[in-house]
Amino acid sequence: MENYSSRVDKLKLDVLAAFEKLKLGEIEDKLEILNAKTKTLDFWKDNLKAQDTMKQISSYELELSPWLKLRDSINELVDWMNTGDEDSSEIIEDLLNKSEEEYRETKKQLKFSGQYDKLNTIVSIYAGAGGTDAQDWAQILLRMYVRYAEKRNFNVNILDQSLGDTAGLKSVTFELDGPFAYGMLKNENGVHRLVRLSPFNADNLRQTSFAKVEVLPKIDQSDAVVIDEKDLRVDVFRSGGKGGQSVNTTDSAVRITHLPTSIVVSIQNERSQTQNRELAMTILRSKLAQLKIEQHLSNMQDIKGPNLSAEWGNQIRSYVMHPYKQVKDLRSKYETSNIDGILDGNLDEILEYNIENIPKD
Repeated sequence: MENYSSRVDKLKLDVLAAFEKLKLGEIEDKLEILNAKTKTLDFWKDNLKAQDTMKQISSYELELSPWLKLRDSINELVDWMNTGDEDSSEIIEDLLNKSEEEYRETKKQLKFSGQYDKLNTIVSIYAGAGGTDAQDWAQILLRMYVRYAEKRNFNVNILDQSLGDTAGLKSVTFELDGPFAYGMLKNENGVHRLVRLSPFNADNLRQTSFAKVEVLPKIDQSDAVVIDEKDLRVDVFRSGGKGGQSVNTTDSAVRITHLPTSIVVSIQNERSQTQNRELAMTILRSKLAQLKIEQHLSNMQDIKGPNLSAEWGNQIRSYVMHPYKQVKDLRSKYETSNIDGILDGNLDEILEYNIENIPKD
């Protein structure tokens, strides 16, 4: 039992340290307050505010759940140890191994120390140089991230997309909702390069294609990033593309330009102009927050404009399908020949490796 005691004591101290570092006690308190609000008689009078509260509750519960489960496992383990029954040693060993494994998996959250790492994420993919091949490559990347999200039980919501001329996508913007979604995917930000035998070339020649991936923290709350209305130019126009009732017959699409930075966000996916404007403002707040991170600023008003080049020569990762198979991240030096697995959404290994090995600015 003495050997078990030392392992259990270490595990309890590690979990306690994690609770303090992640401020999980504060989150438990906030969750208790929010749950109390949902029981008031007038909670659903303001439907939008109520929905925001429910989303916040869900987010807190997802973050807390693995740690509370681990804490319960440790308490069960301690109860078995307190029985003093030598015949229970096998049960204690199994429970201890299980708890230690749970901690090894759950402590990955400790890697996420960025201001927005806990948030959901908005991802945009833009086809670059390479014509139809590049537009097809953009669609392949979309499938890769959607498959990754499905494996992690993240919710996926396509916010806006522009179809390619022949195949694929010119651009697509989508939202991934799940614990630490932004923290996991933020290093995907940049240009992705594909080398393959082109299925769109009559001679089946080798083709190099590029697509740019933009990863943003989803900033839902308007007070998180304050935007002066005087800095905005808002244009409305008729939605294009296929749509249902009223989509193509009313000026429901919205284009918002942030004048100080020249950032433009256009949304036409929703049927309502109000919904499109709200979504466009969420994406604009997210872009400004990301820009603040990239420019290492403490004051949002000091942002000068996008500092990332849209040129396609500065790729962060190469995916080679011919004449050999290889995925290589040019920042962390991660390499694998399992390109099929990567493109099928098996990204945990490369994402976790990059969190550990990409130098922080």
